[in-house]
Amino acid sequence: MTMTQTMASPARPRPADRLGPAKAALAQGDLARAWDLAEAALDAAPADDEALYLCAVIERFRGRLPQALALSAQLLDRRPRLGRVHQERGHALRQAGRRAEAIAAYEAAVACNPVLSGAWKMLLQLAEGHDPALAARAQDWLRQIAQQPPGLTAALAAWHDEDWRLAEDRVRDHLMKAPDDPVAMRLLADLGVRMGELEDAEYILEQCVAFHPDFAPARFDYANVLAKRFHHDAALAQADALVAREPGNDAFRTLRANQMLHVGRTEEALEAYDGLYARDPAVPHVSLTRGHALKTLGRVPEAVAAYRAAAAARADFGDAYWSLANLKTFRFGDADVAQMQALEAREGIDPEDRIHLCFALGKAHEDAGQWADAFEFYARGNALRQGILGYRPEAVTAEVAAQIAACTPDLFARNAGAGCPAADPIFIVGLPRAGSTLIEQILASHPMIEGTMELPDVMAVAARLNGRQAKGAAPRYPAVLGQMPPAAFTELGERFISATQVYRREGKPRFIDKMPNNFRHIGLIALMLPNARIIDARRAPMACGFSLFKQLFAQGQDFSYDLAHIGRYYTDYMDLMDHWDRVLPGRVLRVQHEDVLDDLEGQVRRMLDYLGLPFDAACVDFHRNARAVRTPSAEQVRRPINRDGAEAWKPFSAWLGPLREALARRGDLQVEEG
Repeated sequence: MTMTQTMASPARPRPADRLGPAKAALAQGDLARAWDLAEAALDAAPADDEALYLCAVIERFRGRLPQALALSAQLLDRRPRLGRVHQERGHALRQAGRRAEAIAAYEAAVACNPVLSGAWKMLLQLAEGHDPALAARAQDWLRQIAQQPPGLTAALAAWHDEDWRLAEDRVRDHLMKAPDDPVAMRLLADLGVRMGELEDAEYILEQCVAFHPDFAPARFDYANVLAKRFHHDAALAQADALVAREPGNDAFRTLRANQMLHVGRTEEALEAYDGLYARDPAVPHVSLTRGHALKTLGRVPEAVAAYRAAAAARADFGDAYWSLANLKTFRFGDADVAQMQALEAREGIDPEDRIHLCFALGKAHEDAGQWADAFEFYARGNALRQGILGYRPEAVTAEVAAQIAACTPDLFARNAGAGCPAADPIFIVGLPRAGSTLIEQILASHPMIEGTMELPDVMAVAARLNGRQAKGAAPRYPAVLGQMPPAAFTELGERFISATQVYRREGKPRFIDKMPNNFRHIGLIALMLPNARIIDARRAPMACGFSLFKQLFAQGQDFSYDLAHIGRYYTDYMDLMDHWDRVLPGRVLRVQHEDVLDDLEGQVRRMLDYLGLPFDAACVDFHRNARAVRTPSAEQVRRPINRDGAEAWKPFSAWLGPLREALARRGDLQVEEG
């Protein structure tokens, strides 16, 4: 077996090429038949980009240049970054004698896809005797392309055209002949990331770094993939190695600062961002992440200035505006709103920037009491995000059913006495926007408890238990829990305690892991950490649901971009929490957000009793705690207890029907009408 076969799952078979007969006819010079077949294919599937492209090519071969140009223009409206369409347009313009326009089209082609040798050859031909600089650039690129293996060039061409599956096929074919080609290994890993195969990408890059330790681009990608998989301490180690190798490389320094921020070394991260900003204030992402660090430390006016600087560095930088909105206590002025609306309405704006602007505009209009406008922008931003993510709610419902089936009373009885006995962890679980940050801030104000962040470690354990699987295979976890010996749970718990030490900087005996999604893994937690405490942060369903709908998350929480999906997720969550109450009675303490607002001291005493800790008045004065807070609620928990936002959903009640209907699946839910 070759190394590439062990590095990643086998390439997925591509569907049969339904345009094959038309392409064959074109290759044989039968243009009339080629056109009939391609036109029929396009009529059957008007959205098929490949059929439209083939029709443009055939029309050019037939000498029908206006029609060919019209077809290529139509395709570029849909795919403006498709280099080979610009190249095809250049061919038609050149045949029509429109030299200057042909050069522009070929320039656009290589800007999108720099390994298009055909476009470079035409540029060289058209530039010779007219534009020495362009001719020299074309010669240089043709020389570089000629030096690359043809298989790698073909893979890169497909990659630039965003045909990930074709690029994967081609790069795998190349790696069969050159299994240790670092550029090809890096490309295959990148394709894994783009297709959601992060574990495969991590493995490939790990091997690439091992075989080619001096190939910095692969190490850089490796650090980024480790970060995407929440292995921030390992990512930081890779970033440290890169900075040690090239101390003046700003990309490496930024990567290192980002990872320091993720592992809680916020002051050090801010110092690094300050240095990067001083070197070049015009880099928008440096200003943005610098703002995040300042926000985490509670230095809000400076964070606002940093976010403003990010927007000034790139006017359509949607994330800068959303970061201002996400401070929660910030209010946009009329000029801000007008600018954001103009940017959001602009044609050709990047979809990510548009999404961020929509959520920021939703917040701006909500703050102004303009409920209809606010909901319109929230709904638009959510629809755009859902269109990208393609979240499937039935997957979570199936996962909940699997947990209920696997985590039986017998499973816990058979493993009684197993697990790591450490009582250090306090898990706060539930749905995002349910008040978990408030509970964390309250408890982290106790002298014996350290607040960390939303730790990925439990989910990482679950992922390892699930193992690397072929696409579409049934998951091994959680059923695998029933096949494990008690000693395995002890080992898992000990590894968890060891792995989370990196986040514990204050030497306190207890620490908080505030990852909300851990409610899906309470059975695993109970088996590997039998003395850990678990608090379920719960909020009234309509308030929680709408708060989720108007929140744009940096990553994860894919269910939150559709009202019906939110309602279904909430009821799935309740189904699973009911199960944990049945099979692990008394193990989870439920804390209702509204009860905390109504009786802060009573709920503080209740939580501390559950944790076995003495009452401390600092927990009631939680807002005086200057600790770093890394969630959207950071500024809200730095104020005394209040009911601001508790009923923010009510002015939007008329538009929340899908949420209300989805929640109605649980007949025991108290769903307010608004």
